[in-house]
Amino acid sequence: MKCTGIDAIGGVWLELSGGAVLQSVEPLVTPGDGATYLAPGFIDIQVNGFAGADYCSPETPLELIEHSLNVQFSTGVTRLLATVITGGPDAMLGALRNLARARATLRHGRAMEGFHVEGPHISPNDGPRGAHPRPQVRPPDVEEYKRWQDAAEGRVKLVTLSPEWPQAPAYIEYLVRDGVTVSIGHLDATEAQIDDAVRAGATLSTHLGNGAHKTLPRHPNYLWQQLAEDRLNASFIADGIHLDGRFLTVALRAKGLERAVLVTDAVMPAGCEPGPYMLGEVEVQLHAAASESGCQRVTLRDGDRLAGSALRMDRGIEFLMKLAGLSLAEAVTLATRNPARVARIPHRQRGLQPGERADVVEFEYDKSGPSIRVLRTWLDGELVYSR
Repeated sequence: MKCTGIDAIGGVWLELSGGAVLQSVEPLVTPGDGATYLAPGFIDIQVNGFAGADYCSPETPLELIEHSLNVQFSTGVTRLLATVITGGPDAMLGALRNLARARATLRHGRAMEGFHVEGPHISPNDGPRGAHPRPQVRPPDVEEYKRWQDAAEGRVKLVTLSPEWPQAPAYIEYLVRDGVTVSIGHLDATEAQIDDAVRAGATLSTHLGNGAHKTLPRHPNYLWQQLAEDRLNASFIADGIHLDGRFLTVALRAKGLERAVLVTDAVMPAGCEPGPYMLGEVEVQLHAAASESGCQRVTLRDGDRLAGSALRMDRGIEFLMKLAGLSLAEAVTLATRNPARVARIPHRQRGLQPGERADVVEFEYDKSGPSIRVLRTWLDGELVYSR
């Protein structure tokens, strides 16, 4: 690969070249008008499906998974943690087995860096449980985790659970020793339970501000505690629907941009036409884009409860700038280096530097929007998308 553009994080005009890794990163003279921008390929550590492919279903055809990866390349994504949510034990194992097969056999399956298991060890209570099916919620079980890893060929990289279960601290310690990042989310936990989870090794809050009760005590509550806990990073769904701009702004200030991660929490209907869909055993509705946000809502079919999102990573970067006032460099960092660090993705944590993987996205940037328009995407130096 070889390309030139303005480093979206560093602001320097660069020429990049290399094969599977970046071999040469050379600064050039000041660019002229119309120069495009370069960034490390975007990383989404929570994506349940995309473009009609349901990652939570054992029955999803591999060619549909390949299509979903190709569509995500058009949004600038080069690495993702395909996410499997709460389901029956056999269904979750089947979904992980199917994703592992896709990763091993598809031409670009390696874009799935690994897998995120969100649940089933979450709060059983309405509100914090979100759209996860109540009958399948169950306590943490190390033996079940071992079965996940067997099915996933060792590629489970991130697990989300609630620390309210008595078994949670020991379970977290086991997973951390096994090299897995543990996140807390979909929780109805006390201050002591959250503290115990952090001491056991939890380092992330999953989509903070969502998967929560509609009404909480002013203080203390589990949102304030996670915001104040410097040992916890936090992921955020920035689509103008899941979080309003004021909460997002305050939450990013509290966590500090170095501990914040952009995720989509996208589900199978993302990128599809509005209408009814199935997410595993859950009936959902993809609504037309709202005029105030420009983003589509995904809700349970029988109500207005959100069931994941239809967000794209490139639009998420725009929303970070529009809703929270972040600069382009800050927003791109939340979509690249920060998730690479949190999820321990190797050779992706230093940005556009020699020796890092040649995962690169080239895009146009309109400050007046602000908006970005992806032009080309490279995965390991291979051009996988060109507008």
